[in-house]
Amino acid sequence: MAVTKQEALSSIPTHLSPEALNHWFDQRLDEKLAERDAAKTPSLAIIATKGTLDMAYPPFILASTATALDWDVSIFFTFYGLELLKADLELGLSPLGNPAMPMKMPFGPDWFQNINWKIPNAVQSVVPGFEGFSAGMMKQTLKNKGVASIAELREMTLEGGANLVACQMTVDLFGYSKDDFIPEITDWIGATSYLPQAAKADISLFI
Repeated sequence: MAVTKQEALSSIPTHLSPEALNHWFDQRLDEKLAERDAAKTPSLAIIATKGTLDMAYPPFILASTATALDWDVSIFFTFYGLELLKADLELGLSPLGNPAMPMKMPFGPDWFQNINWKIPNAVQSVVPGFEGFSAGMMKQTLKNKGVASIAELREMTLEGGANLVACQMTVDLFGYSKDDFIPEITDWIGATSYLPQAAKADISLFI
């Protein structure tokens, strides 16, 4: 039941000193703010800009986790991030210029798997099929560790109720067709439409 202005005013103690009255107001304010925060559903807005295998995991892991916590979640896929919305996921990765790559070997004895293979970029760039090899190693490592695939994480994110939003400007720029993407996309909008939504979110991330 809503409290009327008259009822609110009548609840203010009049017998208190100014100092005590100020303390009472502060306490009441803290209580009301705590009630509002407890009733509020947290929200997360993610801008996904990259379409490689290694960079596909952060947005979907964060989004699926947030939906599991009953948060309101939206992801805006722009530029190469649109690759993550393709109906056919064919994600690769390039270890060139990436100090964390290539990953450790996913097979062999423990001492072999623990070796950090510091392969110079000059070598990586001239070895035929090195990028495909690195992508295969990463997929095998993820599988060995029981980590869900990107397709599975995307499905979990959708099942959790997240809104997957495509950047219409990038679709037009790259000459994509809407038929290239999954049908579950919530909206096709530009940055001017999505940024106001992100501004209202409790957490906004650029990945």
